[in-house]
Amino acid sequence: MLDPTDWQAFRAQAHRALDDAFDFLQTVRERPVWQAVPDEVKSRLQETLPQDESDFDAVYREFSELILPYATGNIHPRFFGWVHGSGTPAGALAELLAATMNSNVGGRDHGAVYVERQIVRWFTALYGWPETATGILVTGTSAANLIAVLVARTKALGTAVREDGLRSSNLVGYASSATHGCVRKAFEAAGLGAAALRVLPVDPEHRCRPASLVEAIARDRAAGYKPFLVVGNAGTVDTGAIDPLNELADLAEGESLWFHVDGAFGATAYLSESLRPRLAGIERADSIAFDFHKWLHVPYDAGCVLIRDGDMHRATFATEGPYITRMPRGLAAGTPWFADFGPDLSRGFRALKVWFTLKHFGARKLAAAMERNCEQARYLATLVDADARFEMLAPVNLNIVCFRYRSNRLNDDALDGFNDELVVRLQESGAAVASSTTIFGRRAIRVNITNHRSQDSDFDLLIAKLASIGDRLLDETF
Repeated sequence: MLDPTDWQAFRAQAHRALDDAFDFLQTVRERPVWQAVPDEVKSRLQETLPQDESDFDAVYREFSELILPYATGNIHPRFFGWVHGSGTPAGALAELLAATMNSNVGGRDHGAVYVERQIVRWFTALYGWPETATGILVTGTSAANLIAVLVARTKALGTAVREDGLRSSNLVGYASSATHGCVRKAFEAAGLGAAALRVLPVDPEHRCRPASLVEAIARDRAAGYKPFLVVGNAGTVDTGAIDPLNELADLAEGESLWFHVDGAFGATAYLSESLRPRLAGIERADSIAFDFHKWLHVPYDAGCVLIRDGDMHRATFATEGPYITRMPRGLAAGTPWFADFGPDLSRGFRALKVWFTLKHFGARKLAAAMERNCEQARYLATLVDADARFEMLAPVNLNIVCFRYRSNRLNDDALDGFNDELVVRLQESGAAVASSTTIFGRRAIRVNITNHRSQDSDFDLLIAKLASIGDRLLDETF
């Protein structure tokens, strides 16, 4: 009933759409990085639910006119705003193939399940974990961090927490002030409350201070609290800083705490032999959260959480019911199901685009792309240092550069608003996209480089454009 009545005509329409998609990628440099959605388009995208069918060509024309031109921009080589991957044509095609199969990967015995298991095994093996370790693909690191917190909670309180709830558990965990806000949200969603996350100060390199962790644990134990979790960062969102993971692992082990690493983009740098030493200690974690859709350029969305203790992972989520009875043979076989390792029973085949990306490019080529981004970050830092109008606000740890436009005609508070406006005007120009953040109380221009399409000339253009816009803005101010 919902299949095409004329397969040949639909085939021709689909081929045109696919050609348009690849043309869109091939010519990406010819368009603005980003452009605002016009009010007229917003209005048309607020129309009521259609009751009658429309020809596919008509729907596709609407997509081409109203949606495609107003993308986030992260496929563009001068998108440096947030930690977004750039995607690849191969990944896009894999997404189409996964949608064609339309597999539910919550469980049962079919090919998509074995693909996701292979992805998980590739990465548990990368970190040297035992074959009993488990993992699951999720929407992103926010969901991955939540799952890790829930497993750590089960480890601390036992499986009875699933039936009895927290009651007065007095659990507390620890993370630095540079940790992503999704960890706080994970504590909230897990019923622990944001106050149960102790936020620790960072050093001048934006890393967690182990001494502060020792003091906080001792203080909490003396006050009757039950420490259960330490979160380390493998690439903070603001500056790309990496916590002293080995020291945190030692402390967690000595205090019998769960050691979790939020490696949203940085964890995959372990694929690179030259970058791997910077992540020393991540392999000692009890759990690791990261995204394939960031530095490995898998199309959105594709996150992952790995759990060293597979039994504890399954004990946190596994459930039974007459509608999900496991059988020794047939389609309902294949235990354990992925539904036993996360909250979702209905799950898409997001593993296929990860599998295609890793098989097509290989670990070495993906690692080389990450290494190149780190080189480009250092190159951008030299451009900043060479222009008296700019100053660095944080060291370059991996692939993120934080700096600001400066002027002795403005005090620090005025410069904060000035630099925020500078970033917005850069975005509105369509020449490039950067973002803003706060570094030790000062607003910064933040340039994140997780882009395999970027060239050195793109950073030359970025600095030239920022300087030009900043000079004009300064003239307007005075």
